[in-house]
Amino acid sequence: MVMSKQDSKPLYNSRIIDTYIKLIKRKYNYIDVEEVLNYAGMESYQISDEGHWFTQEQIDRFYDRLVYLTGNNDIAREAGRFGASPDAIGVFRQILLSHVGPAKAYEIIGKAAANFTKSATYESKRINTNKVEIVVTPLDGVHEKPFQCKNRIGYFECVSAMFNCRMPKIEHPECIFEGGSVCRYIVSWEESSFAFWEKIRNYTTLLLSPSCMCSFLIYPKVAATAFLPITIFVILSLTLYSKIMEKRELDTAIDNLRDSPDKLLEQINMNYNNALMINEIGLAISKQMDIDSILMNVVQVLEKRLDYDRGVVLLTNRDKTKLQFHAGFGYTSEQVDLLRNTSFHLDNPKSKGVFVLSFREQRPFIVNNIDEIKDTLTPRSLEFAKALGVKSFICCPIIYEKESLGVLAVDNVRTKRPLIQSDANLLMGITPGIGISIHNSMLIEARERQFKSIMQTLAASIDARDTLTAGHSEKVTEYALGICNELGISKDYCEVVRVAALLHDYGKIGIEDSILKKKGKLNPYERLEIETHAEKTKKILEQIHFEGIFREVPHIAGSHHERIDGSGYPKGLKGDAIPLGARIIGVADFFEAITAKRHYRDPMPLDEAFQLLEEESRTRFDKSVVAAFVRYYRKTHNWDPTPLSFTALSQRTGFLPLQRITGV
Repeated sequence: MVMSKQDSKPLYNSRIIDTYIKLIKRKYNYIDVEEVLNYAGMESYQISDEGHWFTQEQIDRFYDRLVYLTGNNDIAREAGRFGASPDAIGVFRQILLSHVGPAKAYEIIGKAAANFTKSATYESKRINTNKVEIVVTPLDGVHEKPFQCKNRIGYFECVSAMFNCRMPKIEHPECIFEGGSVCRYIVSWEESSFAFWEKIRNYTTLLLSPSCMCSFLIYPKVAATAFLPITIFVILSLTLYSKIMEKRELDTAIDNLRDSPDKLLEQINMNYNNALMINEIGLAISKQMDIDSILMNVVQVLEKRLDYDRGVVLLTNRDKTKLQFHAGFGYTSEQVDLLRNTSFHLDNPKSKGVFVLSFREQRPFIVNNIDEIKDTLTPRSLEFAKALGVKSFICCPIIYEKESLGVLAVDNVRTKRPLIQSDANLLMGITPGIGISIHNSMLIEARERQFKSIMQTLAASIDARDTLTAGHSEKVTEYALGICNELGISKDYCEVVRVAALLHDYGKIGIEDSILKKKGKLNPYERLEIETHAEKTKKILEQIHFEGIFREVPHIAGSHHERIDGSGYPKGLKGDAIPLGARIIGVADFFEAITAKRHYRDPMPLDEAFQLLEEESRTRFDKSVVAAFVRYYRKTHNWDPTPLSFTALSQRTGFLPLQRITGV
């Protein structure tokens, strides 16, 4: 038989199968329920999840296996009748018993059915006080089986039983399995005990009242002393008994509804908490750009909002050969170290770990008892699970546009609450947003790496012109970033300074080698030509489409030879008119230049270099920038200037002298 698309869609709620299973445990306890579920492609945790739905194919396989094992071809109808049992389908009972009396319950059965099946529409119509017509119309493409018709009849029969009525009479004049276009059921039942005794009371009152009046006319004394009290006693007794019956029926409905408000409030609170969690995760991932910050915020929200003891996020490396730890909550420091030092290999086809399978197959896994799957795991995976104390867990893939990026796993080690499909569904609803953020972050990081490599290549192209000055741009960048850190400059502006420092001399590409590499002293013309490199740097960099904060790069790079006193070039800017980044690069460039070998001189000794830097800070350099550079250099190069030079510098910049490091 060719299977339609509808047959592979989830159409039947897990509570239908739950009724069958409870019936099996009550009457057919010799049957291995797990074996039946495995045959049908179902999991036990899916049955306990009221939000899970099964396909027509799964339902068919479940029923076929059950009939084979029980030998009962009428078990579908029996399961339907079993719905009247208090320990059968609680939700079904609550829905129906919320309406006092079977008539109203049958009328709303169509609405109730929507909670259990998406395969057909149900319409009910009252014919009289104790008779209704129910019409079931299968949806297009759905291929129900005859046993499902019997199951419906069983449920219709159980409705009357819920109200302590006798078994109803069910006529089935039209059936889709016998050529009909719909399944039509005529359900009739005997009245409830309350209604029956109320009628008896009414009829008795009608009969005894005239007799009592006649007796007063004929035998007034007898009527007053005997007949009237007996009549009143009988009527009151029947009234009392009918009220007792009415109260019992009301108590039955109330008892069945007693837990509904609590369950409803619990569900409302759960939905509200989940909505808050999704909103908080959205805010968390929208405010961050780098992957680690995104994931740290996500796991903090998960820890706060979800009912799990622990959680972990593993992401694949760039070549997609391993899953590696990135963030988690609820783990001890030793367990975090274990997670950080453990890689889950994706390039090993023999790997059967749940993390790897979830990543590869792009589907969630729910394990309520790890002992149930230990035979499918490698010794290494079992040892890892044992070291972490894993008992039950859910693992969900993090996917972006059909590409696996990692996995999110949560587990319980103290809480005894079983993990169910709705837990996995909730996590699977969260992971797409995480996947989008991770993907966007990866794109940004890739773009940044590309941007940095281009900048590095441009800087190297200048240094490549002269082996003697090779590495100058990188060294200036190192010094400039060190100054930035000492000054507490923001991360974003540090990036601007880094790019500008790498490219600060790019204009030298337009200077002839005869001038650039000249070993002797430059003449005035050559000196002017060299000085044009700052303006050329700015003009060349302005042709690059720098965005956002990087728009300042051309101006900063082109101003690194400006001086505080206005004696610099190319614009002769003074003081704060010089960008801070340019003032920083100016100090770094100056110090690197005087302490490195050049064609026309040897490197200057450090003591002399710091003395010269101190002298230049009086007029040419920003004193706070010079002081920050001295602090940076002392920390990173394990060196102190001589007391003489640094004392003078500290007096001018407000910094105290540093102790000379022994042995330097």
